[in-house]
Amino acid sequence: MKTFSITIATLLALIAGACSSGNTTADNGYAHALERAATPEHISAAADSLWEQASADSMEIHSLMIVTAGKVIYESWRNGADANTKHILNSVSKTYTSIAAGLAIEEGKLSLDEKVVDIFPEYLPDTVSRNLADMDVRDLLTMTCGHATDHTYEMQRLAKTDTTFNWVKQFLSYPVEYRPGTIYCYNSVGTFMLSAIIQKRTGETLLDYLRSRLFTPLGIEDPCWETTKDGICYGGWGLYLKTEDLAKTGQLLLQKGIWNGRQLIPAEWVSQMSRMQAESAPAGINLVQLALKDSSIEIDPDWIQGYGYQMWMCRNNAFRADGARGQYIIVLPDQNSVVAMTANTVRMQEELDLVWKYILPALNKQNNK
Repeated sequence: MKTFSITIATLLALIAGACSSGNTTADNGYAHALERAATPEHISAAADSLWEQASADSMEIHSLMIVTAGKVIYESWRNGADANTKHILNSVSKTYTSIAAGLAIEEGKLSLDEKVVDIFPEYLPDTVSRNLADMDVRDLLTMTCGHATDHTYEMQRLAKTDTTFNWVKQFLSYPVEYRPGTIYCYNSVGTFMLSAIIQKRTGETLLDYLRSRLFTPLGIEDPCWETTKDGICYGGWGLYLKTEDLAKTGQLLLQKGIWNGRQLIPAEWVSQMSRMQAESAPAGINLVQLALKDSSIEIDPDWIQGYGYQMWMCRNNAFRADGARGQYIIVLPDQNSVVAMTANTVRMQEELDLVWKYILPALNKQNNK
């Protein structure tokens, strides 16, 4: 997870600099855009209410796209954002890393039970604890690798000052306080490890590995992913895509990995990603700390619904990818719908609450027609 506190103008300038190179035309034979349908009046009214309350609450939302039955029925960009500019996704990136892990497993290049120490024997500390030895790929996917805290921000600081810094070696040097697979602790650098593992096993960066398998078939043009100095995609953050790209990904997950009649992601992997694999806690607090919290302390409800493989479970039988400062892919199977949002706000539960308050009832009305 990576947080930013910058103006939209600065954000767009950063994106333009980071993601301006490469081919910007989708390959022939792949749809460039989702189909559009007329916006029903009740959907338009619900979206207007969402925007109005966000503005009244000084919540900076950049985009909102609603897809029902595979067609875009609403789309809008505000606060300086636009449809054609890639947006920083922060931890939404993690869901794409999970997709890549599932593809690598399907191709026989990786397994869920594979031990991390066996993948990187060259970077192990002098003494390997039992807990570190037990950590496997599944533990990384479910945020249960055994760390009591997320070391991402510390590692980011170290990487800025140490020209010889090795992300994998540093991760493996940390104490593993809990038995892997038992205690949830949101851990962005654990997702980085998945990226490093995928690159080592496939011989391609995470971005290149997904390009032909996911991005090109979806018509996602020129995706951009920040990397370490060693050329490893960060995995847990650093991906830039457009709002429609998020909506396409959500629709793909809603369709159990099928796109234009082609199975891009194994259906069973989508099922595993999108169902509870571990009890969850908000970022910055592990499950033990959550249990010890005073019951009077308010915990955002959509962060304790459970965690899948790099995806959160939500209320209302939904699941989501989310990223710091309000980036969302919300998949609503009961409504056969997807909601994609980008923003620049720290009030992420309030942003989700706007969807539950305004968009969800409108989608229910839409489906009851």
